[in-house]
Amino acid sequence: MVFKKVVVLMMGCLGLAKQPTQPAPPVENGESLSIDDLLDELKIYLLLFDRAGYGESDPNPKRSLKSEASDIEELADKLQLGSKFYVLGVSLGCYPVWSCLKRIPYRLAGIALVVPYINYKWPSLPNDLTKDDYRKGLSRWSVLVARYAPGLLHWWLTQKLFPSSTVLDRNPTFFSRKDLEVLKNTPGYQLLSQNKIRNRSVFDSLLRDFIVAFGKWDFDPMDLSDPYPQNESMVHIWQGHEDKVVPFQLQRYVSGKLPWIRYHEVPDGGHLLVYDSAVCEAILRSLLLGEDPSLYRPESAN
Repeated sequence: MVFKKVVVLMMGCLGLAKQPTQPAPPVENGESLSIDDLLDELKIYLLLFDRAGYGESDPNPKRSLKSEASDIEELADKLQLGSKFYVLGVSLGCYPVWSCLKRIPYRLAGIALVVPYINYKWPSLPNDLTKDDYRKGLSRWSVLVARYAPGLLHWWLTQKLFPSSTVLDRNPTFFSRKDLEVLKNTPGYQLLSQNKIRNRSVFDSLLRDFIVAFGKWDFDPMDLSDPYPQNESMVHIWQGHEDKVVPFQLQRYVSGKLPWIRYHEVPDGGHLLVYDSAVCEAILRSLLLGEDPSLYRPESAN
């Protein structure tokens, strides 16, 4: 078949130690969506991009926001994807998408940021929304330890004397009810595990990823001007109302500061909403066809 649209997908879900080699089948109430059928219907070529240090890509000790966008553009050119392509980032995999939006917007046919992580160092974030958010202190502490005591962090996450990374394992503090269903029903889904991060190359890649994502950026996303004043392309943010990793209040604030971004909110969605078949289909249809289902329009009340 002739593919009309190319989507570059960057995964970075909570707990994944490396990117999957193929999309995991989304699940909803025990039913599977045929990804192949959907891709055929929309004539999509889905390219999963192994960023530096993941999968078969070489590590990059000097990884940065700029290098992420450059790598994506270089890959697109080498694979001859055309003058424009779509990008879709999930969770931590969204910071390269922000960088593409900043640096190479002219190459993007459409952009989707799905449950994008919030960097609490963005200057435009209001203190009244973040001062009592435990995630702010946790991310700040984690970046300091990752940057200045990586050996200690590696030991802490792999030792067996005290609970460490295992606190993420199906912990309702971090996962919503729907997220827990995903963890139970999705074959092959792997949380961050001690066995994975015991491999030092895996740990180092995760470490660099985390430092870039939560360190100081060279731009504030909320200062970006509309790169598509003639509606040449469209930018989407997808957020779960029940997400316990990224609060919807912050995501609403970000999208409110950037009114040219189309904001979608899944009422019962958690951080793993991309594994819900109906939501996954809605994300792709909105990205490629411009659909805007009313079910995912946020209510004005918090």
